[in-house]
Amino acid sequence: MTDIKTPLEMLYHWEQNAGNQIYLRQPINGVLKNFTWSDVGSQARKIAARLRAMELEPGSRICIFSKNCAEWFITDLGIMLAGHVSVPIFPTAGKETVEYVLQHADVKLLFAGKFDAANQSFSYIPKSVPTVVFPYHDLSGTYSWQEYLDIEPIADDPQRELDDLMTIIYTSGSTGQPKGVMHSFSTICWAAQNSLHELSVNNEDRLMSYLPLAHITERVIIELSSFYSGAQISFVESLDSFTRDVSAHRPTLFVSVPRLWTKFQMGVLAKMPQKKLDVLLKIPFLSSVIRKKITSALGIDQSRAWASGSAPLAPATIHWFAKLGVNISEGWGMTENAAFGTAQLPFRHDKVGTIGKAYGGVDIRLSDEGEIQVKAPCNMLGYYLEPEKTAETFTEDGYLRTGDKGEIDAEGYVRITGRLKEIFKTSKGKYVVPAPIEAKILENTNVEQVCVTGNNLPQPIALMVLSEEAAKHSEEELTESFTATLKHVNATLESHMRLDHLLVLKEEWSIENELLTPTLKVKRHVLEERFKDLIEKSHDAKVVFVS
Repeated sequence: MTDIKTPLEMLYHWEQNAGNQIYLRQPINGVLKNFTWSDVGSQARKIAARLRAMELEPGSRICIFSKNCAEWFITDLGIMLAGHVSVPIFPTAGKETVEYVLQHADVKLLFAGKFDAANQSFSYIPKSVPTVVFPYHDLSGTYSWQEYLDIEPIADDPQRELDDLMTIIYTSGSTGQPKGVMHSFSTICWAAQNSLHELSVNNEDRLMSYLPLAHITERVIIELSSFYSGAQISFVESLDSFTRDVSAHRPTLFVSVPRLWTKFQMGVLAKMPQKKLDVLLKIPFLSSVIRKKITSALGIDQSRAWASGSAPLAPATIHWFAKLGVNISEGWGMTENAAFGTAQLPFRHDKVGTIGKAYGGVDIRLSDEGEIQVKAPCNMLGYYLEPEKTAETFTEDGYLRTGDKGEIDAEGYVRITGRLKEIFKTSKGKYVVPAPIEAKILENTNVEQVCVTGNNLPQPIALMVLSEEAAKHSEEELTESFTATLKHVNATLESHMRLDHLLVLKEEWSIENELLTPTLKVKRHVLEERFKDLIEKSHDAKVVFVS
C-alpha cells in the first residue's frame, strides 16, 4: 500500500519548497488572479485561526456551498488545519436539499460562494447558520471573506490522523434524500494519491476545475490530487466564459461528463456539417490541420489524456472524437469508493463501451445477480448517522455493493450493462435494461438526452430531447431520422425490449427544472412521475412530438 500523506503534509511541503510557484488561477471579470502556494497556505492558516477562535468542538461540520473557485480549495485546507470536517453542498442545490444537509450534518458554519443565481441560492440558507461570504457577490452574511481573514494566521503545522473523518459528501440524490458518505483522510487520500500513478499527473500538469467540487470525482481527481502532484489549477469564471478560460489554461489532462462532450460535438457540427468534416478528414495534408483547428478552438489541443465519467458516453461519440485525435477514456467510480474504481487507460479502440480495468489496489467481482462489487482501501467508512443503510451497502466479506450490473471480459475490462434499480419490468413480466438501449439511441446526433422507460407497459418507450443541431431540421426530416433510428435500434433487441414509440419532448432536462442531478444524470424517477400520463398514453405514431 502507498504510504499515505495528508493534504496538510503536502501543503507544508509546497509552502517550503515551492512557495512562490503559482498554484491556483482564478479569472475575475476576465482578469486572472494568481495564488502561489504561499498565498494559499497563508489564507488557509487565517481560516484555521478564525475557526480556532470560535472554539467549536473538534470535528465540527463546516459547510462549503459554492461553485468552484480558489477560495473553495483554501477553505477546505483551513477546515482541515482547524481539525474540523468539511461538508460540501452543490451550488445548484435547491432549498429543501440545503436545509436537509445543514440540519442532518448539524453544520456550525457555512462558507457561501460563487453562484449563478446568488440571491436565490443564498436565500436557501437558514438565518440560524453563521455564514462567511466569498468575495464574488454583494451578499450580506455574518462575515465577509475579508473580515473573516482579518486575523494573524496560525504559526504551527497541525497534523491530522489518517483515521480522522475528513469530509461528509452528500450524494446528489437521483433517488430520495441524499445520504452523507463519510470519508476519512485514509480512504479519500489513498484514492487521490494513487490516482497520480494511474493518470501520470505531475507538477508540470495543468488542470481545469469546473465540474462541481461537491462531487467526489472533482474532489479526488482534481482538488486532492493536485495537493500531491503540485499541478496548476485554473477555474472557470462562468458558463459564458468556459471556452475562453479553457483555451487560456490549455489543460494537459481534461476530464468531463457525457453531456458536455456531446455539447462540444454539437458545437463543432454547428460550424462544420458532418459530411464536410468527413471529407476534410480524409484529405492527408488537410486532416491534421482540421484536427488541430477544432481541438485548439475547444482549448484541449495540449491535453495528453481526456476522460469521461458520471454516466455512459455513447460509443458513437467516443469514435467521433477519436477521429479528431481526442481519445476519450471512460472511467467509473462512485462517492462510496472515492471515485476510484476503473479506467480505460491507456485508451484502446477495441475496448470502447467498457469502463476499463480496475485500478491497482481495487478488487472487483460480480455477484450471482451480476452486480459489480468492489473492495479497496478507498471504500467509505459508511453513511453518516445511518448504520442500517451502511450495513445494507456492504457484503459480509466487506465488498461494496455498487448497484451497477455488469460484465467482466477475459482481460479484466468491465462493461456496465445497467443499474439494478433502473431495470424495470413490462406488463408481460419481462425485464428491460435501459442503459444499452439509450446508448444506441444517442448515436443519432439529433438526440441530446434520452430516457428509456415503460414499467408495466406492454413495450418500453423512449423519452427524448432534441440537440441544438436538430433545431435546424423540419419536423418531417426529424421524423424520418428518428423512424430510421427506431428501426435500427429495435433490430438489435430481443422482442420484449423493442421500443413501441419515441416521445420527443420540447423542454430540455436541466438541474433547474429538477430533471437532472448536479452531476447531470437523469433523475429517472422524477421524469417518470412528471410525464406519467404521457408515458402511459397509447400512441399510433412511432415518433410523437410533444408540444
